[in-house]
Amino acid sequence: MRLNRTFAGLGLLVAALAMGCKSTPPPTPIANLTPQQAAGHAVFQTRCAVCHYDRQTGALHGPSLLGVFKKPALPSGAAATDERVTATVTHGRNNMPAMAGQMAPGDMDDLLAYLHTL
Repeated sequence: MRLNRTFAGLGLLVAALAMGCKSTPPPTPIANLTPQQAAGHAVFQTRCAVCHYDRQTGALHGPSLLGVFKKPALPSGAAATDERVTATVTHGRNNMPAMAGQMAPGDMDDLLAYLHTL
């Protein structure tokens, strides 16, 4: 009977760990980015990397953007969509400054293409 409880407890532990181990796929390697995604990576490095990590977890001054489009919601709780990310980057949110007028035409499309690779 004690052995049955041990196996039952072990089974519950394995099930709990399996449910908590939903990992997102790794980001596309930098060397495999398309030209548009590589341009977006350059925009990220210039405009975003001071506050956000792109290829590692953890917060810098803002949340990590690793897997940002692979999750159902942004760190703010808003839906993870191109429109919501564009609005956040353009108009800012909480501590994030607005980037409207600071990016060249096409930079937002390139940045979105890159963020989708994370």
